[in-house]
Amino acid sequence: MKRSLSQAVLLALALTLTAASASAQTAAPAKPRGMQDILDASRPADWRALDPNNTLYLELERGRVVIELAPQFAPAHVANIRALASNGYWNGLSINRSQDNYVVQWGDANAEDASKRKPFGAGFKPKLPAEVSRKSAGLSMTVLPDPDGWAPQAGFAAGFPAARDSATGSSWLAHCYGTVGAGRDMAIDSSNGAELYVVIGQSPRHLDLNITTVGRVVKGMELLSSLPRGTGALGFYETAAERAPIKAIRLAAKVPKAERSDLEVLRTDTPLFAELVESRRNRQDDFYKRPAGYINICNVPLPVRDRAAKKK
Repeated sequence: MKRSLSQAVLLALALTLTAASASAQTAAPAKPRGMQDILDASRPADWRALDPNNTLYLELERGRVVIELAPQFAPAHVANIRALASNGYWNGLSINRSQDNYVVQWGDANAEDASKRKPFGAGFKPKLPAEVSRKSAGLSMTVLPDPDGWAPQAGFAAGFPAARDSATGSSWLAHCYGTVGAGRDMAIDSSNGAELYVVIGQSPRHLDLNITTVGRVVKGMELLSSLPRGTGALGFYETAAERAPIKAIRLAAKVPKAERSDLEVLRTDTPLFAELVESRRNRQDDFYKRPAGYINICNVPLPVRDRAAKKK
């Protein structure tokens, strides 16, 4: 007996659905989202604006470097830095050191000569305690899933790459690319914030717990890392002509709003950030044939964006 037209249609539909179901079951699973897809899917709550009271503008002839200060880790040093910036201390001074794969350092090139040394100004304390670590109590940390070679745990606290040790109850900032520290002499408490450096090399984590760290560069690292290397010992420039002049270092809160860099950085305490970390631990891009399954704290990207551009 011949099937009716409706029976033939139903049979064809059933076969089509069966084939589609089988195809779906054998299809490759969808790839995890990449970093840019994750950022594109972010919401305003996933970002935080920089606090102008904890943001420095290092003004060079080649552009602006934006530094976020970390008073949570080095309150005494940050207080001195705020005072120095308010006093215009660094204005007209220079970048005096550029050591390959290590640091760029700035301050008063005449600091060793008391007769030529620039006065620090009001509110500055010449003697500070070493602030190489702080108590972990009261400090929330997003801990990475992988072990760290320099500390029992590593992760992000207050938006900064950090490490902690539950045995000592202490936490500290990690020396990653872009970390800003306070230069010192041999004594661990000989820094005062007047001489600052930024890491331009491969994460010298051996400096952790040995030098007070005060923040990190959030924008403009290329203006520092691309400076000509110094030919003197430790990368110091040997002549005044080699030094890069500093036009000014200002606290953002003291800069008119129209002249500020309207930036926001990705929060490090959200599910979206956790997804971003995992996307970098196990790269699924077509280029990668063998995902690493591991990430070092200093290799986790910390995205920053211009809020004004985002609104357009």
